[in-house]
Amino acid sequence: MAESKARKTAAGTGAAKPRKAESHLAMVRRARKINRALAELYPYAHPELDFENPFQLLVATVLSAQTTDLRVNQTTPALFARYPEPADLAAANPAELEEIIRPTGFFRNKAKSLIGLSIALRDEFGGEVPRTLEQMVTLPGVGRKTANVVLGNVFGVPGITVDTHFGRLARRFGWTAEEDPVAVEAAVAEIFPKSEWTMLSHRVVFHGRRICHARKPACGACPIAPLCPSYGEGETDPEKAAKLLKYELGGQPGQRLRPPADYPGTPAAPGALSGTATTATVEG
Repeated sequence: MAESKARKTAAGTGAAKPRKAESHLAMVRRARKINRALAELYPYAHPELDFENPFQLLVATVLSAQTTDLRVNQTTPALFARYPEPADLAAANPAELEEIIRPTGFFRNKAKSLIGLSIALRDEFGGEVPRTLEQMVTLPGVGRKTANVVLGNVFGVPGITVDTHFGRLARRFGWTAEEDPVAVEAAVAEIFPKSEWTMLSHRVVFHGRRICHARKPACGACPIAPLCPSYGEGETDPEKAAKLLKYELGGQPGQRLRPPADYPGTPAAPGALSGTATTATVEG
């Protein structure tokens, strides 16, 4: 009842009700409650890049920097048809590759990374994607985020994927005040058991894309609002907040052209793209 009154007050003022100082133990308990709540909200959470093997996920993840997963998913069918194996991409003509991946933005740098990592896979790893973080980050254009995506989703190696969504929500949830992705990863890893890391990443990213947006979070439509110290940063009116929901929660397609069978929404359209990504971080 007290929590409900607090929320009504916040909804009326547009500001969050101040919270008492929280101990580290209390924060950990609240964080784990958030994870359980997100698991109930998104039982179908999954990587939102289309892929059929480790190499495809690695390439798609590199392409996903500073653009939406949907844009990548609409670009990779032609890319993988032209360059199905690391050896093929290693021998690619840079200009031809750049033209194929142009819609994802930063296509010259990305083409350089894709050719470089493919050469490394061919020459140093027998054409196979390595299975350790230490080896993965030696590949051109591959950092901890990309490595954790691939390791967690194709090799079952637990990892925390700190993209813009995850970092934003980790700070809003009060799990850390860190801005550096590596520091965020380390801080969150101390809160949750290793077995939860990969799925936690999916759930938090799902929530960031669907409800807890960067510019206008839908606080009034958020099921975990009672657990969030940042409640009130966004729209608190339930009806107005509901209009801000994205993807399947807002009755729209998700990011994948070929989503998992248990995904409750509809597949995205494979239509042609125009234009390029901007230098700003895209909320995709």
